[in-house]
This record gives sequence, C-alpha cells and structure tokens, in this order.
Amino acid sequence: MADTPYDLVVIGSGPGGYVAALRAAQLGLRTACVERYPTLGGTCLNVGCIPSKALLDSSERYAEARHGLAAHGVRVSGVELDLAAMMRRKDAVVKGLTAGVEGLFRKHGVKRVTGLGRIASPTSVEVTAPGAAPLALATRRILIATGSRPAALPGVPFDGRRIVHSTDALALPEVPRRLIVVGAGAIGLELGSVWMRLGAEVRVLEFLDRVVPGMDAESARLLQRALERQGMRFTFGASAERAEVRGAEVVVTVRAGEASTEERCDVLLVAVGRRPYTEGLGAREAGVALDERGRVVVDAHYRTSVPGIFAIGDVIAGPMLAHKAEEEGVACVERMAGIAGHVNYDCVPNVVYTWPELACVGLTAEQAAERGHRVAVGTFPFMANGRARAMNERDGQVKIVADAVTDRILGAHILGPRASDLIAELATAMELGASAEDIARSVHAHPTLPEAVKQAALAVAGRSTQI
Repeated sequence: MADTPYDLVVIGSGPGGYVAALRAAQLGLRTACVERYPTLGGTCLNVGCIPSKALLDSSERYAEARHGLAAHGVRVSGVELDLAAMMRRKDAVVKGLTAGVEGLFRKHGVKRVTGLGRIASPTSVEVTAPGAAPLALATRRILIATGSRPAALPGVPFDGRRIVHSTDALALPEVPRRLIVVGAGAIGLELGSVWMRLGAEVRVLEFLDRVVPGMDAESARLLQRALERQGMRFTFGASAERAEVRGAEVVVTVRAGEASTEERCDVLLVAVGRRPYTEGLGAREAGVALDERGRVVVDAHYRTSVPGIFAIGDVIAGPMLAHKAEEEGVACVERMAGIAGHVNYDCVPNVVYTWPELACVGLTAEQAAERGHRVAVGTFPFMANGRARAMNERDGQVKIVADAVTDRILGAHILGPRASDLIAELATAMELGASAEDIARSVHAHPTLPEAVKQAALAVAGRSTQI
C-alpha cells in the first residue's frame, strides 16, 4: 500500500495512458501508471502504429529500388530482400521509442507499476504480477486507458502463424506467396501493402462495397485504383466464413452473397477492426457502465458512471486512433486540475499509410450537406503540382469541403504523397475556424507539395491558377 494515496492511477501505458500520466505529473498530480507488459507504449508503440510504419517505410524503399529508381535515371540490379534485417530495424525503432517513454516517466516523476491492473474500488487499484504478491494502490482517481485488441471472426481461429491478426502480421518469418486479407480498412490495406511490396500476391475481401468505409468515397475510389495498379486485388461483398490450416496452407471458405467458394492461401490476415480491452479490468464489477459493444460510457468530461473513475481512448466511443486518445488524455487530466481542456472531434485527422497515402479531417461533402450546410468543394490533382511531378508522383488529389455561405472549411481529404503530413495544415486551419480564402491567401513555398492545398482552396471559389 502506498504511504500516501496517489492523486491519479492510470491503467494502461499506450499513447492515451502515458501522455495522460505525463500531463498529470506536469500539473502536480502524484501519478502512477500500471502496465501489464514489460515495455511501455501500449499497442501503438509495440505492435501497432510504430512497427507498422517502420515496415511500411522499409518496404517502400525496397519497392522503389526494384521498380521506381529507373525513372530517375538510377539503374540498380540484384536487389535482394533481407527480411530478418528489416525486422531487426523495426524492432530497434520500437525499442528506442519505448525506452523514451520510460525516460519521460523518470523525468516527470510518474511511478511505473508493472502488472495487471484491476479496479478493486473507486479508490483502489490492485496490481498482480507473476511471482509477486498483489499490490494495492490507493488513489483519489482512476483513469482507464487500456486500449483495444484485434477483433476475431467466428469460425476463423487465430494460430499466430497461418491465420493471423495485425500483431502477428508484423513479424511473419517469411514473405507469403499468397496472402488473403479480410477487411479493407486502414490496417488491412497497410499490412497488405507491406507484404505485397515484398513479393506476396495480395487479395482483399471486404464485406462492404468499397475500401476504407467512412472516409471520402471519391478519395477511396482513387486509392483503390492506385493499389490495384500496384497489384492488389479486391473482392467486395465478401468475407471469410470459415478457415482452417491444412499443412502449409490455409483453406478459406469465402462467402459472397449466396455463394460460397473455397480459396487457398499461405497466410490469412483478419483485419476487421478492434474491440475495447475491458475484460478482467473490474470496471463492470465496480459499477462502471458499459455499452452494447463493451465500451466504457463517459460524459463530456470523460467521467464514467462511478465518481472518481474516468476513461479515454479505444475503450470509449469514437475512432480508435492513437492521437485521439492522446488528446483525450490531456483534456481529461486538465479538467481534473481545473483547466478547461477539450477535444474538437471535428478536427481529428485520420490517415491510411498506404502509398499513396490517404488522409482526411472533418466532414465529407455528403456529411456536410446532411448537417444542413450549403457546400462548396475545391479539388486539385497532384499531377498538376510541380513538386509531385518532379518526384514522379502523379496519383491523387487534394479536396477541400467548405460552407458555401461562410467559406469556413468543414473538411479536407488528401490522397497523394505525404498526405499524412499535408493534412496537418488543414486540421490546424479548421481548429482556428479558418476559411478556404485564408488558406488561398497564405503564401506557400514553390515548388512544394503543400501548394496543392493552396490550389484546392483557390478551387473552392473557382480561382485555381494551375488548372
């Protein structure tokens, strides 16, 4: 038992949890963070955002060396894949960043507690670890930040080698000759892209009629075409009904409408979303209300139904995004400290890190119209952007959605090179309530990719000077 109760105990050290713990410590709260795994950083740093982006970057370079450098006058031959070295680099990136979180905890005085955290009462968290006696942490507040884990499909049992989820797919021992991906969301497309670039034949099954459901439909169609040109195949209106490993391959029963067929592959990747990690947490037993999907119910201040217990990130409603969890963690603990923290959910960007990348923020034109806005849309293709052409990148466009009356930016959708970086300008503009005219009148260096953003803003009023 701690001699003095903590002001806050955070359960989970993912981006939401560790950022919340650090901000709480900055605000003078005596803070502990409970993590069941040996390393800090949660899914994102260990088996999610960071390792997947490391592999995406490495596989992009490999594909560029094999197929893209000749266009730049660089002739190479004998390019070979060293998958083990690629995996070691990924692991080194992860190790460096998780160690960085450890260092930040020491710097700011956050107490790290290793073990499985369980809510014993609104003022106590019990921590259990193998080979150690249970530890009770007395606390004035508890913050649930336990994140999520991959969702499974009935009849498709994971075995970690042939039938895998996203975590397994980050560490395959060899490149599969045939990879079937179930789910055309961000995770499926990103991991499918990694293994396709490294030599796998990739087929994606999607129950709906399009890729990345929920994002701008026009941009999604352009992304699909770009991926198809790279060799990725799609089957829509389909899903995996059953799967079993037979020898060195997986036999998958694919359901498309009323018809079922048997497909064979070397690896089956199930990427149908994630579910909140609330099992064994003790939240329900403590009286914390959960919704029909097992998510913790919170109010606008991230307070649960039990006074003194809060929740953020993937365990509550909303997009399961690391940066969304971070901002919620900061806002939550700032409110604990009497500061008016907030999250503007209309300004949370979402990114698919394929190549080209797809990034969006705010509303689509259809969503804006549904909210009662008169809509004006401006688009600008990257094939008309000087820097993109110099990079030999022609796919995609910038699309800005504005209110036709006020000119205020309501949403932005970018498919193209470094869209994940370009979207930040528009997210900031929306946070500040900017108009398309504000972007259009801002000076953008030439020649740069952000000029495409400026031209799309000009196009909202039909004033693009490049098309």
